[in-house]
Amino acid sequence: MKAIQSKTIVFVTGAFVTNLGWEQWQRYFESKGYKTYAPAWPHKEGTAKEVRDRQPNDVPLARVTLKGVVNHYAAFIETLPEKPIIIGHSLGGLITQLLVSRGLAAAAVALQSVPPLGVIPYEFSFLKAGWRSLGLFTSSDKTYLMSFKTWQYAFTNGMSLEDQKAAYEANTIPESKRAARGALTFTAKIDFSKPHAPLLFVAGGKDNILPASLNKRNFQRYTNKSSVTDWKEFPENNHFVVGLPNYETTAGYIYNWIQQL
Repeated sequence: MKAIQSKTIVFVTGAFVTNLGWEQWQRYFESKGYKTYAPAWPHKEGTAKEVRDRQPNDVPLARVTLKGVVNHYAAFIETLPEKPIIIGHSLGGLITQLLVSRGLAAAAVALQSVPPLGVIPYEFSFLKAGWRSLGLFTSSDKTYLMSFKTWQYAFTNGMSLEDQKAAYEANTIPESKRAARGALTFTAKIDFSKPHAPLLFVAGGKDNILPASLNKRNFQRYTNKSSVTDWKEFPENNHFVVGLPNYETTAGYIYNWIQQL
């Protein structure tokens, strides 16, 4: 296989959190010689507090769809001088998988990814952590803001209360229920047999909202024998992998994986 020449990385943010959470990852990979980007979703520009202050009546954000977010990242990538390496977390991991399926990546990492259509998330912890974001029986023109209690369970389980609070204030932002529901529609459909760019799945052993078992089923659905599809689990990582103190361990593994392609 031809070595990956791209020196550009695009980070794809997941639901519920600001794109500014990638800053330390950007510094890490820029220190390795990469040019990095972490674009905000449509209508999510600004600090976490600035976006939160518009909740719950931020109708433009509430009307954002998953298809719109995927197209937003695709349009951004098409402005770049080369195909980037794409690294996406959570719903951003699913978006990354969809971008890979469009042939837009030189290589990609699905970091604790929301599963595509057809990979059934039957784990209780996933349902407990995520069902509120769908906003069933509530107005889809109002955004959803994850409560601190849900944040503790879904993202920062195992961390100190002080660190959980700090992470919540720095990262949480309102979410479009339409975007969350998009993962249950044909927008999230992938042809798993299609040839694709090298793709690494990374799971966290202490992730409640997207357990390692669910990530493993996602990984195992890819069947094209001519394409690189790899798997790595970090037993100590919860879902807040992007902001964990040990983030360099995860980022370093990804860097080494890229170098070996």
